[in-house]
Amino acid sequence: MDFTFTEDQESLRGLVAQILDDHATPARTKVIEDEGHLFDTDLWSRLAAAELLALCLPEEVGGGGAGLMELGIVLEEAGRHVARVPLYAVLALGALPVARFGGPDHRDLLRAVGEGAVLLTAAHDEPGGADPLAPTTSARPDGTGWRLEGCKIAVPYGPQAERIVTPASLTTGGTALFLVDPRTAGAEMAAATSTSGEPLGLFTLDGAWVGAGDRLGAEAEDPVGWAYRLAVAAQSVTAAGVLDGGLRITADYIAQRQQFGRPIAAFQGAAMRIADAYIDTQAVWISAWSAMWHLGQGLDAAEALAIAKFWVADGGQRAVHAFQHLHGGIGLDVSYPIHRYFTVAKSLEASLGGATSQLMRLGALLAAPPDGISDCVA
Repeated sequence: MDFTFTEDQESLRGLVAQILDDHATPARTKVIEDEGHLFDTDLWSRLAAAELLALCLPEEVGGGGAGLMELGIVLEEAGRHVARVPLYAVLALGALPVARFGGPDHRDLLRAVGEGAVLLTAAHDEPGGADPLAPTTSARPDGTGWRLEGCKIAVPYGPQAERIVTPASLTTGGTALFLVDPRTAGAEMAAATSTSGEPLGLFTLDGAWVGAGDRLGAEAEDPVGWAYRLAVAAQSVTAAGVLDGGLRITADYIAQRQQFGRPIAAFQGAAMRIADAYIDTQAVWISAWSAMWHLGQGLDAAEALAIAKFWVADGGQRAVHAFQHLHGGIGLDVSYPIHRYFTVAKSLEASLGGATSQLMRLGALLAAPPDGISDCVA
């Protein structure tokens, strides 16, 4: 792929960065945390007013019709600022799968998302590290709809969401996406909190009924797979921004912090540690954007996504541990911003499959024989 962004994409990055530079400062984020707000609603309104929430939505619902690369730019900048807004959950997990697989009845919902009035999310993770591509949550036919049974964990902004994009395995065979109202009978959303302070939900489905119109992409090929792949790609570019932001803060700190009469960056140990963190950060960035590009081009992105998510979970953790180590005691001070990069990266590590599960997925892909070639030799 060509890693050069277009002039329009760079202009978009500049717009997003300007808004976040002004309204997602460490001081502002600390106020949001200290006052117990779930997210920065003022910043959310500003993003909506700048038409960034509608940027990648279809034009028929008032959106900009932009592609996945533009989505990635917005998410990367949000990660770089560790902005307390649900961009990843609402846009990547919720809105774009609904836009791709939903119908005319969902247009008002998407229009409300673009205006910043409604939150959507998705529930991919399940207990026990179940494979999101083979959900244990089940759906059985019931009249003109479906009955859902199962449990979803760590649903980003689940308690605040109007609808939950919910993957399930059909008792009739295959998998499907359902758009579930968490307030419907048989559905329960319990509030929880991630290590980064992000709202999460424990979503229990006990015979919750979903009408046929809220089965997303009934005629499409593998909507569950597409939604999962988008979630991984979007999470990976978000992590790339988080690591880059933390790296910049750490590099500035060790260049200024004096020890024995010189900056600690001048000591070989510190220089080697920040260099290793830079390499890991670049590996996450390159693999994340490769995955997003493959997906946006409609290419087979399975290997690129597994590689990207592995680096997020493995190299990403090495990097943020280095950031903490190089800051010394001040890295433990919650009034100093570096701890947010650590906790956000920690939340991203296991969600949608950690390093081990991604290596297993990648190994299976590499071991599979090419299409049309038997794995047995007569």
